[in-house]
This record gives sequence, C-alpha cells and structure tokens, in this order.
Amino acid sequence: MYAYVKGFIKEIESDYIVVDNNGVGYLVYTASPYSFELDKEYTVYLYQHVREDEITLYGFKSLDEKKLFLRLTSVKGLGCKMALPMLALGSPEGIIDAIERENILYLKKFPKIGDKVARQIILDLKGKLTKSDEGALQVNDELVEALRSLGYKAADINKVIKKIDSSLDIENQIKEALKLLLK
Repeated sequence: MYAYVKGFIKEIESDYIVVDNNGVGYLVYTASPYSFELDKEYTVYLYQHVREDEITLYGFKSLDEKKLFLRLTSVKGLGCKMALPMLALGSPEGIIDAIERENILYLKKFPKIGDKVARQIILDLKGKLTKSDEGALQVNDELVEALRSLGYKAADINKVIKKIDSSLDIENQIKEALKLLLK
C-alpha cells in the first residue's frame, strides 16, 4: 500500500499525471491534473485501488482531499470513478456543506450521481465530515480504515461508528467497534 510519492511531474493528461520518482514513473489518476505543473516536484498522496483485473493509483494534493475521497468511496453505490469527478468539479468544503445541509440538487450536479446515490451519500456521511473537530475526524478515519481492512462492509461500519466514544484511543475504539459488529 502506498501513502504518497514525492517526485517530478513528467506528463499531464486529462485524467492522470505521471510522477517520476528516482527513474520510476507512476501513473496516477487525479481529480485536477492541470493543477500540477510539468517538471515541478510535488508530494502526491496516494490511494491504491486493487481489483482482480487492475491496480490503480489515485492521487491527491492534500491529505484532506484523500480522506474525503475515501469517505465518499465508502458509500454504497459510489466507486472511485464516481468520487474523483466530484472532487474535480466541487470543492471539498462545498461537498461537505451539501452533505450536512442535505442539498441533493448540489450532489446531483456531479456526473453519474442521481437521486438515489445522492440520498445514500447524505445518509452514510451526514455528521461525519465536519471540520470543527479535526482530531476526532482523523481518529474516525483510522477506525474506518482498520475495520475496512478487517473485511467489514461500509454499511456495517457506518452503523457502529456512531456509537463509539471518540475520546477513546484508537485501540479501544477498534475493540468497541468489533464488539458491536459481532452482536
């Protein structure tokens, strides 16, 4: 699993960039490839998506953008290829605001996002993406990733994560979540 790659941008296309790191070129799909400049050095935060027929890297300029992408892809019916255009066409703050205000019209403006998926996004993510409590959001992200790596589905995780005390350290949060998931 890759966390980030630091290197020079060698190629920019409409949906991806190529990052050169010590002579190895990484093809990275990104929401806004033209925000990068050729031959400049960047740190690109990565998410590696593995399917049985392909391995794909998705890249982001900031950790917050990556976290929002991961939260969006945890929504039932919303995959990487639907979440990436959301980040390209909307700002993270705008997307979070639309979810918190239940603004279905804003969410439906994105490609392939219909009424059903917009409602599912709101149902799964409302109240979980607020910027006011940055530390708790980071712990929740760690908790979600830990449970996902154990094979639990996003829908099951979303049901129990609301019941977990965010003041606990991550190990105790995982223990509490597992107890709830096993019931």
